[in-house]
Amino acid sequence: MVGRGLAGRLAGLGHDVVVGTRVVEETRARTDPDAMGNPPYAEWEQANPAVRLVPFAEAGVHGELIVNATAGAGALPALEAAGAANLAGKVVVDVANPLDFSQGMPPSLSVCNTDSLGEQIQRAFPDARVVKTLNTMNAHVMVDPSRVPGRHTVFLAGEDAAAKETVKGLLREFGWPEEAIVDLGGIPAARGTEMYLPLWLSLYATLGGGDFNIQVVKA
Repeated sequence: MVGRGLAGRLAGLGHDVVVGTRVVEETRARTDPDAMGNPPYAEWEQANPAVRLVPFAEAGVHGELIVNATAGAGALPALEAAGAANLAGKVVVDVANPLDFSQGMPPSLSVCNTDSLGEQIQRAFPDARVVKTLNTMNAHVMVDPSRVPGRHTVFLAGEDAAAKETVKGLLREFGWPEEAIVDLGGIPAARGTEMYLPLWLSLYATLGGGDFNIQVVKA
C-alpha cells in the first residue's frame, strides 16, 4: 500500500518510477488481496501504466533516489537484492517501520529503544545516504497532507545534510509546507519516530481510520 501510494504520486509528479520486486512474474500472477486487504498488484499496475515493475537489482540501478517501502522484516533483504554497489552514494528514503506480526494484529516492533530500522539500514549500507521520513502517518497522508486539515508535522532524520535537503524537496512536491518539516538530526532519531507506532495504532482504533496526523506546537 505504501509503495504503491508513493510510486503513483511520484509518477504523477513527472518522475520516472520503477517498483522493485523479487520475481516479477510471481508478483503479477497473484490474484488474491494481500494480508491487509489490498487488491493484487496487477490491478494497480493496470491503473498506473507509467510505473514499471522490475527485479530489485534493476530498480537499484535505475533509481537516482531509492525508497524503502517494504515491510520492516523485508527491508534489509530487499535492499541487499537491490545491490549495495547500486545504492552507494544514493539517497535512500526509508519510510518503513520494523513491524512484527508474529503475535498477530496489531503488530509490535521488532527493534526499538536502542536501535532502529533506519540505523540498521545505514549500518548495512554505509555508502548509502539514508533519510528516515514519512513513517509516522498512513500512505494517503504521506503523499497528500491536505487530507488532514490545518497544520501538521512530518519528521526526517539522517546523517547527510545534502540528502536531507533532497528529501525535503520531495516532501514539498507532495505538498508539505516548509514549516511542517521537522529535522530531528542524525539517524538515531529514527528510534523515536518508529516507536510512535503503538500510539499511532491506538489513535487509528480510537478515531476509526488513518486520516490523521500530529502537530508539534512550540511556545
